[in-house]
Amino acid sequence: MRRWGSIGLLLAFVFGKLKWVLAALKFLKFGSLITMVLSVAVYAQYFGWPFSVGFVLLILLHELGHLVAMRQQGIPAGAPVFIPFVGAVIAMKGRPRDAYVEAIVGIGGPVLGGLAAGLCLVVAYATGSLFFYALAATGFLINLFNMIPISPLDGGRVAGAVSRQFWFVGYLIGIGVFLITMSPIVALILIVGLVTIYRGWKRPTPGYYAIPQWKRVSVGAGYFGVLAILALGMWLSEGPLGQLSSGQLSALVSGALLLPASEVLSGLRQYRS
Repeated sequence: MRRWGSIGLLLAFVFGKLKWVLAALKFLKFGSLITMVLSVAVYAQYFGWPFSVGFVLLILLHELGHLVAMRQQGIPAGAPVFIPFVGAVIAMKGRPRDAYVEAIVGIGGPVLGGLAAGLCLVVAYATGSLFFYALAATGFLINLFNMIPISPLDGGRVAGAVSRQFWFVGYLIGIGVFLITMSPIVALILIVGLVTIYRGWKRPTPGYYAIPQWKRVSVGAGYFGVLAILALGMWLSEGPLGQLSSGQLSALVSGALLLPASEVLSGLRQYRS
């Protein structure tokens, strides 16, 4: 991987090849499609059918980003399973060999998820559609929230390859988010985050975090680059949403917190294995 120079170049190479995404789509087995349709039907009772379809597709593409990265790294994985009001979960049937590989798998979701949100934003700019602005804002918010550097969120998996001290920063950010939202999902993330910090410092897998300095630098550059792009996309999306009611905006935020709930489940599965 050294020849690619940075995680950003690596991800650009991986996701620039549509064949990876098409190959990942083959993993959508019948059971996965059934759970996806069920999720759309459930969300439609709250958000309406059009937005629910778009919302579930945003979640799907986020999860496919992880799946593509796992496949590229040779890690077996199951098809996404959708759980209404939780999001989607991919069963990782193997462990990353080190923190660098875990970072690549972790950032894969926000990269492809961010690209999906960006596509919605392009359509919104071209048509002036509030519907696509709302989808874009939700997509950027989902992936931006997941970049908080606290495990089991994607940002925590990436930050571990840079410095485990970032977990403490992420935990403080998580506490701030909880105090603002009082969300039980964020509370669960904080609880699992404590377990992660303990295991990472007191019971780390020997050699797991002993990666070369150039990899730490490239992961850090990739992390902050993706973070900046997602933040810019969120800023570009949210302006026109001022026309929405407070109830509609609240629904968008609530929906955006569903995907992090699935990260909690993924984290718990990892700790049991």
